[in-house]
Amino acid sequence: PGVTLSEKLLDSRSNNFLVSVHLEEELCGMAIADVSTGNFQVAEFPKKNLLEHLIRYQPREILVAANQFENIQRLITNHLNALVTKRDDWLFDRSYMYEQLLQHFKTHSLKGFGIEDMDAGVIAAGVLIHYLQENYKTRLEHFIHLQRINLSSYMVLDESTRRNLEIAQSMSGAGSRNTLLQIIDFTITPMGARLFKQWIQQPLLDKEQINHRLDVVNELYESSELRQAINEELKQFFDTERLLGKIVTNRANARDVQNLSSSLKQIGPIKSIIENSACPALKEHFDSFTILDQLTEKIDQAIVENPPITMQEGGIIKPGYNQELDELREISEHGKDWLLEYQEAERKRTGIPTLKVSYNKVFGYYIEVTNVHKEKIPPEYVRKQTLVNAERYITQELKEWEDKILGAEEKINELEYRLFQEIREEIGRYIEPIQRNSKLIAELDCFLSFAVAAIENNYVRPEINDSQVLEIREGRHPVVEKTLPPGEDFIANDAFLDPEREQIWIITGPNMAGKSTFLRQVGLIVLMAQIGSFVPAKMARVGIVDRIFTRVGASDNLASGESTFLVEMNETANILNNATPRSLILLDEIGRGTSTFDGLSIAWAVAEYIYREPRLRCKTLFATHYHELTELALLYPRIKNYNVAVEEWKDQVVFLRKIVPGGSDNSYGIYVAQMAGLPAPLIARAKEILTNLEANELSPTTKKPRLAMRRSGRTYDSNQLSLFDMLEKKEQKKDEKVKKELQKVDVNNLTPLQALQKLDELKKLIE
Repeated sequence: PGVTLSEKLLDSRSNNFLVSVHLEEELCGMAIADVSTGNFQVAEFPKKNLLEHLIRYQPREILVAANQFENIQRLITNHLNALVTKRDDWLFDRSYMYEQLLQHFKTHSLKGFGIEDMDAGVIAAGVLIHYLQENYKTRLEHFIHLQRINLSSYMVLDESTRRNLEIAQSMSGAGSRNTLLQIIDFTITPMGARLFKQWIQQPLLDKEQINHRLDVVNELYESSELRQAINEELKQFFDTERLLGKIVTNRANARDVQNLSSSLKQIGPIKSIIENSACPALKEHFDSFTILDQLTEKIDQAIVENPPITMQEGGIIKPGYNQELDELREISEHGKDWLLEYQEAERKRTGIPTLKVSYNKVFGYYIEVTNVHKEKIPPEYVRKQTLVNAERYITQELKEWEDKILGAEEKINELEYRLFQEIREEIGRYIEPIQRNSKLIAELDCFLSFAVAAIENNYVRPEINDSQVLEIREGRHPVVEKTLPPGEDFIANDAFLDPEREQIWIITGPNMAGKSTFLRQVGLIVLMAQIGSFVPAKMARVGIVDRIFTRVGASDNLASGESTFLVEMNETANILNNATPRSLILLDEIGRGTSTFDGLSIAWAVAEYIYREPRLRCKTLFATHYHELTELALLYPRIKNYNVAVEEWKDQVVFLRKIVPGGSDNSYGIYVAQMAGLPAPLIARAKEILTNLEANELSPTTKKPRLAMRRSGRTYDSNQLSLFDMLEKKEQKKDEKVKKELQKVDVNNLTPLQALQKLDELKKLIE
């Protein structure tokens, strides 16, 4: 699947990546290629980061050494749908693979590609080229560059973050539907669509690069006339990247060549539009377009306007392009005229009105006469075939013309094919400028898409800086706001995170009130800003974020035998082990997958750890249903409490979706259950139980809520009560022990975590 060029198997808006991986002790070399476009890259990174980089590229096929096959297969299970292909271990040798690359690129060293020092990367790239040569039995001419990519230039988005933010793949499994990609992708060309998909999953970390993108987008945003002019030209573009790939691998037909020429002719008008604009950033970025008039003129002179799909049909080369071809066509066409004249002359000469001159592949040209006129056959007719009602003959004169006509047609086909191959070879001499033009067109398409999205969706330009402050005024979730029912407005919210003043927000409030949406929208606004897009807000100041971590929602990983809670803890551990002071952490309902005390303890400890650990101290939004966590704000000045506002009216709850300062002490779970349509008697009973719990009505024997008690006045019978009285004496002894332990506690020198641990000890005393 990684080497296919079949249009039926390729998605025009997605790359078809083939990846080669070479693992060393601590390091991993990875080469990435798209055979259909000639895109070829190489990178090195710590071995532990392999999975996240594979997920970034979503390859269709992965090449690995045979001795690593099982490890890689296990690594990608449940994460990637890719074929893992074994390659012989002996191939993974630096000197051999170095030679492979030198032979392919026809160079004396790899210094020009900047990969001379990348041992693991060179091996991975060489193995990939070796595999392609095995499959295609030829040198792939469009693989003319090997780009060294510095993965540290991009924000790392792990699998959890990609999934939770629904960047390019919906959590519902509906492809790109209701994802950020669907909402902001207005690209027109296939090249632009593929590049846009890469950009959206590779946010930048360099302020200058981000601001340059934003400058170009802003110039397009400001001029509707410029946008319209570029839009009209881009509509004329075919997929020049993949057309070139088909042509140089000898899989293209005449229409493909014509479509390439048609697209290249749009470069001139686009270059002119940009040069005549008052847009310095746009001019600077697109100053290297190459007009290829010489090539397009040659193609136009050679190929007919509507060429047939297959070479076998013939007639793809224009009259006047090649003298020899014109002469052969003259013979072929006039030969057929001669046959008609010959047929008419023979009818008159022989007096046989039904005489026919015909052709088949077995006998060539022949004269057919029915048996009725058998006696009129001239002596010079030589019989070739006898039929039921007729005889077939040839003559010397007919045979001579057959040789001329058929020879001409055969030569025409051979010559047309040769001329077409010459045109293909001519295109091969322009691979570099065609690829450069294609790349620039893709980038222009992406910039235009950002500008159109900003106008269509009412986005603003974010301010990007090197601080660690994140400030958003009236931010919106880019996807949710587009999926609301007609007439319902999205409630915008502010966010302010600063490691020096407001490092952690503890966000409490009802279920379904919008906590998770708020967390995700903050993450998406940061991501959008760092890919160079305008953002859904009234104002946004974004200090560069190196990673966005998300721990949102809960689900079992049954295939790996992991429970909801274990998945939750694995994701939390990943965050705490890899976050830096520049990271943004989005935590939703930590500790939900276990018992209340365990969950609360872990959630509290996680918040404290992020706050106190010097290598972390990063911006964090922490949504929770543990209202006890609001007490953290009393202990730590950089922790602030916020909640999602709710209005109670006539025994009903209205979710206002507004994030406001302060904590909340009610989850309104019963109201949510009521909204979901649970039976009315069940809701009434749940309210009764909640009242008992809140009143701390505990059974003297079990120390559990008297859930069985009802407020209807019903009492227990006397025998049951006397039994309780007998047991109460035993309970009193336990109470004495608890009192003594409590008296020993020094409240002033107890941390919140120690208090929870002491509470657990006391709980065990009375169980």
